[in-house]
Amino acid sequence: MTSSPPAGYRPCVGLALFNRDGLVFLGRRANKRLVEHVAPGFEWQMPQGGIDPGETPYQAAVRELQEETNVTSVSLLAEAPAWLSYDLPVDIGKQAWKGRWRGQAQKWFAFRFEGAESEINILTPAGGHKAEFDAWRWARLDETPELIIPFKQAVYRDVVKFFTGFAAN
Repeated sequence: MTSSPPAGYRPCVGLALFNRDGLVFLGRRANKRLVEHVAPGFEWQMPQGGIDPGETPYQAAVRELQEETNVTSVSLLAEAPAWLSYDLPVDIGKQAWKGRWRGQAQKWFAFRFEGAESEINILTPAGGHKAEFDAWRWARLDETPELIIPFKQAVYRDVVKFFTGFAAN
């Protein structure tokens, strides 16, 4: 199902991790100074990250999930049928990525969390990676677009549309 991301966009993945109750994992960004990720009042997001050279989007999704949450006990529910992209505001793009990318193109995956909540460790995740989040919670999928930085909200609305069948009603 995975095609190529659109030209000019940084290829990334996004992860909707659902618990058994149909709620989705959200992390609160640890570094509030990264303006490409956080704005006041919009610190929450689902795990996401770049695709390394030679990696498939699915491999990147599994790796990023472990690096950001320590979670490995998952089963794949679905892959979004298309790349979802957003443009960075010009001033942020120049600062964040030195103008290299217009924005990000994300391939989204929905996973079911099969483990115990004690497996989730955002402060010292696997592989010695720096913590991306300083807090986490379960939330309704349909409320996530209002919690993410505004220029990413359209992507989150599409994620809600694609994965609503796995969400709590």
